[in-house]
Amino acid sequence: MRKLFLLLLFIAALPLHLSAVGTLTTERDEVGSFGSKPFIIPEVTSWTAAEGHLFPSRRIVVKSKQLRATAQLFADDCLSLLGLKMHVVSGKPQRGDIVLTLDTQLSTNDEAYQISIAEQATVAAPSTRGAFWATRTLLQLLAVQRSLPRGTIVDTPQYPLRGMLLDAGRKYIPMTYLRQLVKLMGLFKMNTLQLHLNDNSWPKYFDNDWNKTYAAFRLQCDTYPGLTATDGSYTKNEFIQLQQFAEANGVEIIPEIDSPAHSLAFTHYRPSLASKDYGMDHFDLSNPDVYTFMDALFAEYLSGPAPVFRGPRVNIGTDEYSNAKQEVVEQFRAYTDHYLALVQSYGKQPMLWGALTHAKGQTPVRHEGVLMNAWYNGYAEPDSMRRIGYQLVSIPDGLVYIVPKAGYYQDFLNCRRLYDNWTPAVIGNVRFTEQDPQIQGGMFALWNDMPYPSITILDLHQRIVPALQTIAVKTWTGQLVTLPYEPFDHFRLQLNSLLPITEYR
Repeated sequence: MRKLFLLLLFIAALPLHLSAVGTLTTERDEVGSFGSKPFIIPEVTSWTAAEGHLFPSRRIVVKSKQLRATAQLFADDCLSLLGLKMHVVSGKPQRGDIVLTLDTQLSTNDEAYQISIAEQATVAAPSTRGAFWATRTLLQLLAVQRSLPRGTIVDTPQYPLRGMLLDAGRKYIPMTYLRQLVKLMGLFKMNTLQLHLNDNSWPKYFDNDWNKTYAAFRLQCDTYPGLTATDGSYTKNEFIQLQQFAEANGVEIIPEIDSPAHSLAFTHYRPSLASKDYGMDHFDLSNPDVYTFMDALFAEYLSGPAPVFRGPRVNIGTDEYSNAKQEVVEQFRAYTDHYLALVQSYGKQPMLWGALTHAKGQTPVRHEGVLMNAWYNGYAEPDSMRRIGYQLVSIPDGLVYIVPKAGYYQDFLNCRRLYDNWTPAVIGNVRFTEQDPQIQGGMFALWNDMPYPSITILDLHQRIVPALQTIAVKTWTGQLVTLPYEPFDHFRLQLNSLLPITEYR
């Protein structure tokens, strides 16, 4: 992996020339030529300007030992990504130093932070998380011209969950790209990457034969030798290391194992589990062996003192199963509740795709502490799910689904529409109050439905970058955005030309 590539990824959030775009003056500015917010993705929620710039001394002063790892990562990134050699020190700050401090009284939001730029640049945050996000803002500012505009930033995310879903089931995503994506997400304060680890294509692309239809499960599996995809997969150790790397960069990996639909990888491996009525990609939920099979699969990744799935959340799938018969609906609801409970039994928060309007029934499905991807209101009516008690992640398919070269949903997101009109409070045609405590945040999704080898990682990346930049703004800054779309898009487009990843085909 080339250092230049990562440098360009980081600079991609930044204007190229301070004289042109170091700060932005818009029609909404009322404080004069030095009063504009610096251009940061996502836009900071508050900026109070002062005159002049601070030229850093190349020292990062740590005022709490809890922040030393944060400071060292910041220094490492300054060197490897910007070519700036910074030294992590303790003691009394000097002129030009960047100072990292903890202030538990600053905010009740542990991702919030404040940067006061005067004789020093002083970061204050209630936690290491907030301090880390502050260093991402400083990286962007330093990448412009190696100096910092004087003033005060007070920045607080409007939503706690800010992320994307990437379909690695239908298309293998190299681990090297996943690590680069995590680094880019961290820069933009996007804190969640949901990895869809199994899925299948449709028979119409494979002679209408389920047995020929492409399907894959991407993780090393010892419980069921031969289940793991042979055209690209992740070892357990690789997946653990990815999660550790993501954690260091402020990103939570949410692994998803999808069933009881989208299960063709499992029924290819064990055909006796397949439904005879609804297609081989559906489990036969009347077969008790389905539960035995999936219980053991989840146990492989969730059990033990150091489980493969390290993070606090796991997604169990449960989208798009047939509701043709009420008996099947009740079986689906029982299956859903079973795997929500199973994930909870391992000490994780369970997550699922909304389907319980589509699958109305009498069988109870737990909701307490459960996080739901609210994707299509016909499958899960969001206001009903909220009233039941589910926590929701806004991921409305008509607005934020990318399916490259498919001819349906979107090939590239309509970023103008999202920037001007969307926040996570909007799920389909339902608009909630901003910061409703049951709306945890928002995501966009990239689905690899099309089985075209000609779709490259570069193709995916070109679609991810503008979506990531836009959703970062709309989940962090939300309704507080002041910069109009035109200048945002102008500078973003200038920067996107600096993203050559031709090493991926």
